[in-house]
Amino acid sequence: MLRNDLPASFVVFLVAVPLSLGIAAACGAPLIAGLIAAVVGGILGGALSGAPLQVSGPAAGLIVIVAGLIGQFGWAATAAITACAGAVQVLLGLSRAGRLALSLSPAVVHGMLAGVGVVIVVGQLHVVLGGTPTGSVIENLWELPTQLVDHHTGSLLVGAVTIAVMLLWPNLPRLSVVPAPMAAVAVGTALAAALRLDVASVDLPADLVNQVVLPRLPQAPLSAVIGGVLTVAVVASVESLLSAVAVDKLHDGPRANLDRELVAQGAANLVSGALGGLPVAGVIVRSSTNVSVGARTRASTILHGLWLLVAVTMLAGLLDMIPLATLAGVLVVIGARLVDVQHMKRLRRHREMLVYCATVLGVIGFGLVEGVLIGLAVAMLRALYRLTHSTVEVIRRDGGDWLVNVRGSLVFLGVGRLVRALRALPTGERVVLELHVDFMDHGVFEAISDWISGYERRDGRVRVDEVFDSWYHRAVSGRPLARKTVRTIMPRWFAPWTHWQNSAEYDGADDGGLPAPRHPDDPLLTGVRAFQRHSAELVRPFLADLAENGQRPDQLFITCSDSRVIPNMITSSGPGDQFCVRNIGNLVPRHAVPSDASVGAAVEFAVDVLGVREIVVCGHSDCGAMRAVVDSSARPGSALHAWLRHAEESVLRLNRAPDRNPELPPNERLCLANVTQQLENLLSYPTVRSGVEAGRLRLTGLYFDISTAKVYLVDPDHATLSEVGADQ
Repeated sequence: MLRNDLPASFVVFLVAVPLSLGIAAACGAPLIAGLIAAVVGGILGGALSGAPLQVSGPAAGLIVIVAGLIGQFGWAATAAITACAGAVQVLLGLSRAGRLALSLSPAVVHGMLAGVGVVIVVGQLHVVLGGTPTGSVIENLWELPTQLVDHHTGSLLVGAVTIAVMLLWPNLPRLSVVPAPMAAVAVGTALAAALRLDVASVDLPADLVNQVVLPRLPQAPLSAVIGGVLTVAVVASVESLLSAVAVDKLHDGPRANLDRELVAQGAANLVSGALGGLPVAGVIVRSSTNVSVGARTRASTILHGLWLLVAVTMLAGLLDMIPLATLAGVLVVIGARLVDVQHMKRLRRHREMLVYCATVLGVIGFGLVEGVLIGLAVAMLRALYRLTHSTVEVIRRDGGDWLVNVRGSLVFLGVGRLVRALRALPTGERVVLELHVDFMDHGVFEAISDWISGYERRDGRVRVDEVFDSWYHRAVSGRPLARKTVRTIMPRWFAPWTHWQNSAEYDGADDGGLPAPRHPDDPLLTGVRAFQRHSAELVRPFLADLAENGQRPDQLFITCSDSRVIPNMITSSGPGDQFCVRNIGNLVPRHAVPSDASVGAAVEFAVDVLGVREIVVCGHSDCGAMRAVVDSSARPGSALHAWLRHAEESVLRLNRAPDRNPELPPNERLCLANVTQQLENLLSYPTVRSGVEAGRLRLTGLYFDISTAKVYLVDPDHATLSEVGADQ
């Protein structure tokens, strides 16, 4: 990994030098304090870090805070406050407070990155043009046209060449083994030296070591000191965690351990303050540079700290040759890449651009932490809107009644829209209020209840139909739910018509005056309408694919016509999975039996045309057909009597082993023997026998116990049952 981390660390080192010196100068602290913080943040912070690719050092977001502390307490006391803030951060990390940063919206994180990118580009363009950026992005933007007019030709030339190398270098395959930023710095420095251009360069003071000031306890009220400690700890922690989350978005390596990262930042601040350094935080500019130049492990971060230490003590003269315009050109490209157009497109598809733009503008206009807080506020408002937003659809049905379809979460913030839709309904009509809701608070319940009372006083009739959960009816009965319902798709067919149509919301006693369905066709038509409203949209994609590409079921499923046996339910299968044959007694007449060819036709079609890989014969408990065989209750000469003659072989099989499964009553023993016999009958079909012998077709016997809702495998050799458990 050193092949990637070594050059990456040098590029980050070059970026860190001017930033560390500039931040120290902006705070009013000794310049050496910035370099101490960078060295400690790189070596100690990198070694302990939970976010290996994050680079720690003095942070621009702390400039105003540190400058205020220096003005209030002096520099030596500020260093002591920094050390104490580090101890607080360690305690926060050990208490696992770091993971709270994972709750950040991705739109906020990407907006923060983009905002930082804009800040970098605008500020560093001034340096490329030979000027000096101010601390305010707005001021930098305002002064940029003037800077363009009054540009410094030498700096512009060096900066433009550096940017060109940054952009073109990755397209040179043979040279791309050298990171583009390193090549750009080398070319820019060589160009300035060769042409002897008069450009500003890195300026390290010769007596840096003598500027070290060790910490001293503040001579001030304890409350003021504690306030300063907590301010540094909280702001440095927030900035570090935000940066760590953002850096995770830039690479595909291991994700950050935020609690460990918080401990690492605290340890670095503790040591930095003790040595007279600035507060340390994870910084997005150096971290994004580290990722973009190819770093793979924490070695890059640690090495960049070592280069800083060596440079301070031994290589100050060499670093003084690097033009500031070259470093600025590198940062301009890195900053521009943080504004990721692809992320913007994805956020736009997910309707998160408002949060993104609010964060970007907040970072640009007010600062990193402030911008993130603005983005979080907008994200929370958006989430609140989505959680409280419901859709209301009013439909006049063919029968003349009205359907009011309500979907979403119903809270008092959105009750106005629902009430307006209900009040717009004509009086004296029949209304079905269909609620597809996962939450209803008391305010909405009161509003609906009041509207129903008023509507029915004007000769209207209202029925409340709840699809996902009984929020309204539970509240009516004095048992309101307290938590949001977890939405699960529970189709109507899971329970019989009589169960859901004759429940409290459908019976005549509690339905607002609407009569329960009485006509024999009503259950069918009501069920079809329920399918169209609730299930059709869910299955439409699957059915459309099956309609276009044809059916390719894996199984031929032969079972009884008994209404209590639902093949798709007991096998958890869906459209296109099973080719199903149902008849009285799940019988399979032997091949070439002239009295019935329908089952044989289905078997041959399934095997020869559809290419099924399994044929299942499923019997069940309490089978009326087997009872009729045992009791000889089928009327002679009837179609049923003629059909049940195909079960005679099952009776003979049972009589050959009358003591088998003695715990079962005669009817159930015949049901089990019948499954085994039908599997044998299937082998009388040449196409089935050849498929089984070739290993491309499997025969399976199942037995469904209706009363216990358990499914068993049937052993055809011994006519025994083995339960198919949930863990199998």
